[in-house]
Amino acid sequence: MLIGLIGKANVGKSTFFSASTDNIVNIANYPFTTVKPNLGVCHVRINCVCTEFGVKDNPVHSICIDGIRFIPVQIIDVAGLVPGAHEGKGLGNKFLDDARQADALIHVIDISGSTDSEGRPVTPGTGDPLEDIRFVEEEFDLWLVSIIKRDMDNIKDLDSSGHNTVQVLKKRLSGLGVTEAALDKVLNKLNLQNKKFKSWTEQEIFDFCQMIRRDVKPVVIAANKADISTTQNNLGELTEKYANVIPCASELEMLLRKAVKNGFIHYLPGDNSFEIKENTQLSDKQKQALEIVSNFIKKHGSTGVQEIINLACFNLLEKIVVFPVEDDSKLSDKKGNILPEAYLLNKESTAKDLAHAIHEELGKGFLFAIDVRTKRRLGADHILKNNDVIKIVSATSRK
Repeated sequence: MLIGLIGKANVGKSTFFSASTDNIVNIANYPFTTVKPNLGVCHVRINCVCTEFGVKDNPVHSICIDGIRFIPVQIIDVAGLVPGAHEGKGLGNKFLDDARQADALIHVIDISGSTDSEGRPVTPGTGDPLEDIRFVEEEFDLWLVSIIKRDMDNIKDLDSSGHNTVQVLKKRLSGLGVTEAALDKVLNKLNLQNKKFKSWTEQEIFDFCQMIRRDVKPVVIAANKADISTTQNNLGELTEKYANVIPCASELEMLLRKAVKNGFIHYLPGDNSFEIKENTQLSDKQKQALEIVSNFIKKHGSTGVQEIINLACFNLLEKIVVFPVEDDSKLSDKKGNILPEAYLLNKESTAKDLAHAIHEELGKGFLFAIDVRTKRRLGADHILKNNDVIKIVSATSRK
């Protein structure tokens, strides 16, 4: 799973990236082999099942603090966007290639309206965050149009050779993760299912690309700089027009994480409050800064950063969390680690899908699974639920 972080200059995208990847606890052994400069690790936050079972867990690739489990996911800081990006202007090609890899996108905007369309500072409230969203969406849509048009002759040849429209478009858009089911859904909505591609109008091509983008690259809008006083009118207008809008203040999240590292406060990402540690000596400036953060959290419930990451994972991508164990009586792996892993799987994943996610050989030799709570034996096609604790039994594990 890869989350893409997009946005124009000076909206706080880099600060959001830093805030979401700056861990307040040391988590080692990430299950990712390579982390590039613009690729980081953030975490989704869940309530761990350790409290239900009354055990002290010791995860391998994630961490559990007081019953809160943080599961690592990758996040990519996508190159900035300029007008004409779909034509290769600026870092347009890199932006669109990075965005292509992402499963979901977090679009960071300046909800305070303190930057213009080029990202230059302006009087707060005079910038237009709605225009920022429209601009990015249009560039993405036009890029998809250019992908299709770039190979128009070949597509028309396929179209004429007996391939149906779905097969033609699936071949051209395979690199974007567009499934046949997604194509079918969009073509049906636009009444293009039975229309040969070579007969599509310019508007039909654009409408198709726009709908595909919305389907395969779902977006949560991070309404950043929501701590600035000019936010409220823009936020109200934005939430009326768009779904999945979360007010946030990534600078305030950064402040909290630094305060944790300095030993000043008790705080976990996503908490709805923080506590200043006893006998902590703070300067007047530090007290004032923490008071600003406290007031923001009281108003919005959190700084918004963790909430946005969780929404991308669980609402947009509809992931579930499953805890595999090898010893169902001790809830451990073969090394004795209690509840060692928490896997993020697609909704509707099966017991066999879990086996393959753990190890390909485990999936190939799958015999059955066991629901640890009920001790019931589960077949390969059993649909898993969120927070399931599962033991996989395979031919390889019995050797």
